[in-house]
Amino acid sequence: MSTLFTETRIGNLTLKNRFMRSATWENMATEDGHMTDKLYAIYEELAKGEVGLIVTGYANIVEEEKPNAGMMGMYNDSFIDEYKKLTELVHRHGSKIAMQLAYGGTKTTYNVGERVIFAPSDVCERGTQTQGKAMTKEEIDYIVDAFAQAGRRALESGFDGIEIHAAHTYLINQFLSPYYNRREDEYGGSLENRMRFLLEIFAETRKLVGDDFPIMVKLTATEFFDGGLTFDETRQVCKKLEQVGVDAIIISGNIHGKANTMVGESHDGYTIQAEGYFHEYGNVISQEVKTPVITVGGLTDINAIEDIAKNTNIQYFALSRPLLSEPSLIKRWKDGDRSPVECERCSKCRTKRGNFCVVNKDRKAELANLGAC
Repeated sequence: MSTLFTETRIGNLTLKNRFMRSATWENMATEDGHMTDKLYAIYEELAKGEVGLIVTGYANIVEEEKPNAGMMGMYNDSFIDEYKKLTELVHRHGSKIAMQLAYGGTKTTYNVGERVIFAPSDVCERGTQTQGKAMTKEEIDYIVDAFAQAGRRALESGFDGIEIHAAHTYLINQFLSPYYNRREDEYGGSLENRMRFLLEIFAETRKLVGDDFPIMVKLTATEFFDGGLTFDETRQVCKKLEQVGVDAIIISGNIHGKANTMVGESHDGYTIQAEGYFHEYGNVISQEVKTPVITVGGLTDINAIEDIAKNTNIQYFALSRPLLSEPSLIKRWKDGDRSPVECERCSKCRTKRGNFCVVNKDRKAELANLGAC
């Protein structure tokens, strides 16, 4: 059997294979972020499909900040009981589940003008043109504590770990970025200062969840524009994360909707690949740190994934849109049908009724039976 289906460990967490469901915003939670029958059904399908580790869609850590509609919440203790139901459901089918925690910041057009949005500096987000409020030290401390409290709730809810979203131009990524972070205090300037916010979030969270609860961090390989975070800086961040005891690092990008057109382009000396967009970046990092490295983006063919596993030090493979199209994909591959997933990478899966595949006709029929579309 392929080594992709052997047991491995992230920290003290044993996984039955090397496949992860990458954090995916479903747009199916209630207005205040609570679970729905649709969400329970989606996660049970993924567990039945034998995904080793399921990472939830991003959950907001403070009630007043929500970058998108229909996202899950983790901003107070009222969520704990319903997430216990979720984690028990996933565990019943032998999969593990982690919660992604995020503060979106200015990477949003949702309800802008109706709420205060924090940012490291008064710099508009390049894509959304949303400008936030430069944070005071008291506000930084408030968000650091909010991440830690959300991590504590995840532990009490039965999650097997958490993923801190420090990628995709969300708030933590902006602190890391010299383009967005123009601060002149201890949180700005040098890379050491710019990573302080992330390191404080990790440290405070670790205090509340203990040493045995896995904490993963998702990072952008490079910001793909002049003046932004470079890959060399990301490599330094990863080395620091290894030193402080992060359990796994996910190397992603921030090229939503542009990945197909960017395949073959080189940025910071490495090339975006057709299969596994960012795995060249992930491989470099995996050779420099002992912390498990996870690659995500553009993974649809198990033969290509096996080649990456054999020829790099990357240990895990996270899929998002392919599992929207076919949640039983991992089980199918394990059972011997190695044909690629029917995912056209078209990004049409974001709809007003929730995020699901609208191209795969079989999948549309399944979701109709689940009441999810």
